[in-house]
Amino acid sequence: MALQSSANSSSPTVIHVIPPGNPVLGVTSLGDDVFVVRCPTEQKIEVYDAKTFTFQRHITVPGLDCDSYSYGLAACPHNNCLYASDWDNDSVHRVEPSGSTVMMKWSVAHEPKGLSVNSEHNLLVVSEWERKLQIFTTHGTLLQNIQLQAGIGHPSHAVQLPTGQFLVSHSGSLHRVCLVGVDGAVFRGYDGQPGSHLTQMNGPAGLAVDEEGRVLVADPYNNRLLVIDQSLSSAHEMSVCVDGGLYLPCSLWYDQPRRRLYIGEWGDCSSGRVIVIDNLKNFTATQVNA
Repeated sequence: MALQSSANSSSPTVIHVIPPGNPVLGVTSLGDDVFVVRCPTEQKIEVYDAKTFTFQRHITVPGLDCDSYSYGLAACPHNNCLYASDWDNDSVHRVEPSGSTVMMKWSVAHEPKGLSVNSEHNLLVVSEWERKLQIFTTHGTLLQNIQLQAGIGHPSHAVQLPTGQFLVSHSGSLHRVCLVGVDGAVFRGYDGQPGSHLTQMNGPAGLAVDEEGRVLVADPYNNRLLVIDQSLSSAHEMSVCVDGGLYLPCSLWYDQPRRRLYIGEWGDCSSGRVIVIDNLKNFTATQVNA
């Protein structure tokens, strides 16, 4: 669904919704392409034009099998590649964006979920079952293997900060976003029992961070996005005006140079959308209009 937006407007605006389909496991962009992986994947990644959002082609990824609820897709401009997590086969696939060359695959800790790329151009993988953070080179060499402390029950996504510390979203006895050290210990967190108040989350999933350190988190079972301040002490909702409202938003990709946010929805068996927001300089906005 294409939406009208004002070229002169500096306000965050929903500019496009990639039409509904199977649940979205992950979304990212690289150059002039947008990449989407869905459940089930059928060993394919969808490619859309980043300007017109028209479907371009599929990239076939032999062996990629994500028939479960897991997700994970990341892009690395420095290495000109994509990464896709394979929850069912405990592996990560390194994918050539054009789909024209042989791809790589390597084993990771049990049940990999969210993926991200750090400032050193290495891949950060979260293991839900083993509760680990693993950092790999682009060719699959393990650089760090961090065991998360017991209070982190079911980690979903992580990003590494310039300090070397990590932000991790997880559920379990607590549903929170926490700051984690290189030893896996929690420094502090924005957390609570699962719920719908601003001090609570329900299944926190995808994460993104703006230049000032604000944290955007997908809060799927509350059908919303939350913005948590740099100290992880307070939050506000970023309301997105889209038909039907957000429905199980799980994956996020913030293209900071373009000031563009992509939101991947789990939805149900046929309602998974990708919502595209432009003019998002940072995460201070409380409402994004169509």
